[in-house]
Amino acid sequence: MREIRRLAWHETLEVHELVAYQAIVLNRIKKLYRKVDDDELKQLYTFSIKALEKNLRELLKFYPAAPGFREEEERAETGFYAGDLLGAAKTAVRNYAIAITETATPALREVLVRQLNAAIAWHAQVFYYMYKRSYYPAYNLQQLLLNDIKLAQNAINKGY
Repeated sequence: MREIRRLAWHETLEVHELVAYQAIVLNRIKKLYRKVDDDELKQLYTFSIKALEKNLRELLKFYPAAPGFREEEERAETGFYAGDLLGAAKTAVRNYAIAITETATPALREVLVRQLNAAIAWHAQVFYYMYKRSYYPAYNLQQLLLNDIKLAQNAINKGY
């Protein structure tokens, strides 16, 4: 891999989104792994876990090159749970936006637009909950990246 001196702000934020989301997904599928009875599906879970762990390890290597990055601090479990909810809300907004672009039926479009607006409001509620409690320090890139590292390391180190 080439030497990384510094990341731009916009690419740092994209890496943040990828790390935060994949760490939450990794935690979730590791929790579900024990409940899977089908051997072939269990193999898919194992493959997915290893792929996500690899992705996170590779992406975390870029954090020291982020603007103003310094390592420190730990996060509470509540922040993780809220982050999972935020990821679900964000995914809902994206999914509704995509579905609307595929809709030809006016009545369905009306429902999807109404539900998209509700998903946007849901996302805002969860975001402000997290922001108010410093679980999502949106205006503090340093803290945002430190939170990602902790979340990703916990997901990687968690057994399944």
